[in-house]
Parts: sequence; C-alpha cells; structure tokens
Amino acid sequence: MGPSPWAVPAVGIVVVALAGVFGGAWAWLAVGVLAVTGAGGVGLLVLRERRTDNVTPMGHSIRPLALAVIWRGDALLVFDGRDDFKDETYYRPLGGGVEFGESSKDALKREFLEELGAEIEVGKQLGVLENVFTWRDRPGHEIAFLYDARFTDESFYGREEMKILDDPATARWVDVRHFRDGSKILYPHGLVDLLSAQQGPGRR
Repeated sequence: MGPSPWAVPAVGIVVVALAGVFGGAWAWLAVGVLAVTGAGGVGLLVLRERRTDNVTPMGHSIRPLALAVIWRGDALLVFDGRDDFKDETYYRPLGGGVEFGESSKDALKREFLEELGAEIEVGKQLGVLENVFTWRDRPGHEIAFLYDARFTDESFYGREEMKILDDPATARWVDVRHFRDGSKILYPHGLVDLLSAQQGPGRR
C-alpha cells in the first residue's frame, strides 16, 4: 500500500525545510527516515527538484582563460567573432578555458592542438587581464592569462587564414595598428595597451 495522499505535502515541507535550514545532508537523512513510512520516494523526488534549482547558471561564473600572443612581423594571430546584439565584429587571440587541475600553459597547448592541430612553444607570461562584459546580451566575466608563444611548425606562419577545427570561426593575421587606431576591436579589454609595451618575436 502506498503513502497516504495527505502525506505528500507534509513530506515536501519537511524535506525542503531541512534542506533550507540545515543543508542537504539533513534533508537526505530525512528521506531515509521517511522511507520507513513508505514516503521516502516522494521525499527523494522533492529533494532532486530542489537541487536542480540550485545549479549555478554558466553565465554567472568566472571563467579562467589562457590566450596566446603570436606575432608575424607586426601582425597578431587572432580569430574574428560577431556579436549581433551590438552589431559588432571583434577579434581575440587564440586560446581557451583552463580546466580544473590544469595549468594555464598546459591549457594553451591543449587548445592549439584542438583548434588548429598545431603545437606551440609557450614563453613568458605577458600579463593577466580581467574582462567583465556582455556578449549577445548575456553577462560574462573572464580572467585571461596572456602568454608569448610561437608555432613549432614554421609553415603555420605562411598561412594567411586557418580554419578553427572545433568552431566555425577562422584565425588570421591582423596588423596590430588596426587595433591601436580603433578601426578594429580587440578583446579582452586592455590587451592593446599590454601589446604596446611588448616587443613580439620576429617583429621588425
């Protein structure tokens, strides 16, 4: 015989109250006790519903990034992106997110293998930039580690464009003067100033 229909609201109240006041561990204990009465399944369902509501949205977390500053003369390797909400085309150095337990340098090497199938040598850290922004009308917050880097395979420097393998974007060389005069937009914010103080490898 199943639990009384009158028990269902009571189970929900007990489980949610325990979870809210004492934390999830007490709520799970309540589910175990209620299981003796045959109502534990209902309590488990309520607790699972509540846990789903507590998941932090991806758009409200800080994302660590590793980005590579790779020069060809006075041109910087970047990919182009588009934000239709701002009616804006922008550029950013290649790289990507740092995974848990991974160093930012290792993340950068992994990202280049995934994005271009290329191996790079990662040099000194050029700086760290914090970027709070909106993209396609959604909030974002990134901490970007910028590194001097170079391709181990010199043939990549002869390619005018490089298709990014895991994304519809394309990487290309853009003369840094376009970013300095404001005719093209470079992200993250503050990178143009950082580049002005650097002497890229191979530049003349």
